Amino acid sequence: MNTHEGWMGLALREAEKAYTLGEVPVGAIVVSNDRIVGRGYNQTETLRDPTAHAEMIAISAAANSLESWRLENCSLYVTLEPCSMCAGAIVLARIQYLFYGASDPKAGACGSLNNIVQDHRLNHSVDLETGILAEKSASMLKSFFREIRNGSLKKP
Repeated sequence: MNTHEGWMGLALREAEKAYTLGEVPVGAIVVSNDRIVGRGYNQTETLRDPTAHAEMIAISAAANSLESWRLENCSLYVTLEPCSMCAGAIVLARIQYLFYGASDPKAGACGSLNNIVQDHRLNHSVDLETGILAEKSASMLKSFFREIRNGSLKKP
């Protein structure tokens, strides 16, 4: 499983976990040497924690797994463009590659509103590739918010 689409498919599985809990369906995985070292999905409502984004959980799990906060040779796959908080954590963790699915024109900080992960004024810059399984990621998000609006899905 070493294609970008394959890894993003696994991030989408994490997003599905969030969806079933009534959380915004975003999933993330951290990959090192062709193996998953961290995974996460949005749990802000469940944990009542504004920092419990998929990326933050996956990054923490990877740091734990690798016993280092420096994730220099790691790739992060996330279904939605990271926000400014998550983009900052990606830079601080020294993640080498970021791959994301759908863009987020309202909160995205990796190309949409700004580009924190490639701001050369910072001490680390991340290689970035976007649009991987973007339609599947966007479709899941649209479906989720449609269900929230029509009342068929209750948030926790």
